[in-house]
Amino acid sequence: MNHRLVTGISGALGWDNGPRLGKEFTRGTLPDVSIAERVLTPTRLLDMVMRRSLANPQFRIFRNGAELHPDAYLNRDVTSRGQAVSMVNMRRVKGHLDDGATMILDRANVFDPTLEVICRAIQWWSGERVTVNIYLTTNDSAGFGLHWDDHNVIAIQLSGEKEWEVRGASRTAPMYRDAARNDTPSQDVIWSGITRPGDVLHIPRGHWHQAGRSGLGVGHSLHMTIGFTNPTGVGWLAWLADWSREDEVFRHDLDVVQDLEQQVEQIRKLSHATSRLVAFHSPKQFLAKRLRDVASTRHVPFTDLFGPLDDVVCVTEFPPRIDERGEQVEVVASGKKLTFAAKALPALRLLLSGCPVNLDQAAGVVGALVKRVAEILTEEELCASLTPELSSGYTGLVTNATH
Repeated sequence: MNHRLVTGISGALGWDNGPRLGKEFTRGTLPDVSIAERVLTPTRLLDMVMRRSLANPQFRIFRNGAELHPDAYLNRDVTSRGQAVSMVNMRRVKGHLDDGATMILDRANVFDPTLEVICRAIQWWSGERVTVNIYLTTNDSAGFGLHWDDHNVIAIQLSGEKEWEVRGASRTAPMYRDAARNDTPSQDVIWSGITRPGDVLHIPRGHWHQAGRSGLGVGHSLHMTIGFTNPTGVGWLAWLADWSREDEVFRHDLDVVQDLEQQVEQIRKLSHATSRLVAFHSPKQFLAKRLRDVASTRHVPFTDLFGPLDDVVCVTEFPPRIDERGEQVEVVASGKKLTFAAKALPALRLLLSGCPVNLDQAAGVVGALVKRVAEILTEEELCASLTPELSSGYTGLVTNATH
């Protein structure tokens, strides 16, 4: 999938040979700054917030660096059936924004097709799970104080201006659940400055940073952060713990009243079983399974009650693996393995490209078989019907597969 924003990020950060997440702080500017406005605008964000039932902590507002109580911006609307629904009070939101505040919407990609497609494209590019958070800061709002994140972040300024300070890490590879606290900021200021539309920052895990509009006067800042959930050795060990249940040795009680000889024998058995576990379930297997088995993202299910299947797009979280095996082709993705006849290979490559596919156009390129293959992939939820709403996430950002 060739996504204009992903290509822009790669060019801005000098990652033309692939992302180097976690290596160093990097900054640059999108070659085509107009993409920023195409991604999201302040009014589109406010419209998104207005039309959905949101709750804290996914939706939050801060003023002067302190988080406001949800009652300051959320209503509990009661329906005619007596059901309480949490809705954003837009009049109160306006008041906070006029006075200077920071409004945050976490995981905005679940609400907006453009952000959903951006996440999918970045996952295909980087091989990592990602989510998008949105930050709207107005007037002289101070924003957040110095803090660090337990994941790598790419920040993209979409509109307005924001002042940043980025410092080095004070603990190597810190984690949310860690063996030691990480409360003392580094004094090593790597970069400070103002971001403007199209500017891109890569902030590695553990790097201290702060951003706000103090002293910038009347105006606003809208930026998005793309958070990368990178796999760690701790995650691999947790995965091993799940596999350990298959071995009887690990399911036995650790008897604290055993004599010394029995304890030594149990330790020996556990040590040998652990060695076998590590040998059979390596980090490489963990990483491969992590990409292969994650389920496809939410999508509108296809039913011919509403009309024929005309346009489709691959919606797997990571690129499907296509293996040629003589007279057969295997497709592995989303925890599934599908087998097709070899003659389906051209259709599979087109349909699983990550780009929108019009089936009539595709039939003229790879043959009429593409329509049946598309039906199977849609039934198995590796592809989804390209509804007008989902299509809007690709328009102007990802080209049609047959072009």
